[in-house]
Amino acid sequence: MSADDRGHDAAQLEPDEEQKAIEQEAPGAGVNHEAIRREGMKELDRAPSALAWSGLAAGLSMGLSMVAEGALRTHLPAEVWRPLVTKLGYPIGFLAVILGSQQLYTENTLTPIVPLMSTRSGEMLGRVLRLWAIVLVTNLVGALLFALVVAHTDAFSSDVRASFVDIGREAVAGGFGTLFIRAVFAGWIIALMVWMLPAAEAGAKLLTIVVMTWLVGAGELAHVIVGSVEVLHLAARGEISYATYLTGWLPPVLLGNTLGGVVLVAAVNHAQVTSGE
Repeated sequence: MSADDRGHDAAQLEPDEEQKAIEQEAPGAGVNHEAIRREGMKELDRAPSALAWSGLAAGLSMGLSMVAEGALRTHLPAEVWRPLVTKLGYPIGFLAVILGSQQLYTENTLTPIVPLMSTRSGEMLGRVLRLWAIVLVTNLVGALLFALVVAHTDAFSSDVRASFVDIGREAVAGGFGTLFIRAVFAGWIIALMVWMLPAAEAGAKLLTIVVMTWLVGAGELAHVIVGSVEVLHLAARGEISYATYLTGWLPPVLLGNTLGGVVLVAAVNHAQVTSGE
């Protein structure tokens, strides 16, 4: 259709109909980019103490994903569809974190990177690295605290705790390369979810979070904070050593999540928006 044809079609609409058509247009990539850039600047401007408390809360909240999945595993029959349904517990921690405006490391592989891509300077890079360091460390501390409480108390039944162990064993399985590629996909999906959220309405936002994070769980991908709760729970029970977590599991997953979020989403989508400038 030519430009003249499109203009002719548009001219057939009444003014109120034209306004409705404009309102129903999907926001462009530039709108998402600017919304995320502004959010990223807000996060970069926050005080370190505020980031730390928010990061700690997020690390604790992500433990809810293990709890929800473990409870579903315990109470559902061993049918062929069971793994897909039990992974519906995986989004619970993400819902708590995102709707509660808590700081999660894998979200921050995208949000502060967009301002950095727009204002490339050593000062901005330093601010991004500061944000990453604070959020990552406090996320992991929260994950460790949650794992210790679950491992050393009777807060959950023995059957549910046994499910937690099974989940942890599945999370820790695989060598460096396997964990790394699983983490790249997970980082990509989570950052893509964050990119999509500004364009989503309230109901669609919930669905976006659930579907995208369920995909990470159902695909048996590796998420550095959810997985840390699961693997640290094994360490707290003596099933593996903390050294195994720190040197064998954490490095490939952290690297993969970061690469997936920064390169596959932040950099590519930034280029999509700015390539015509």
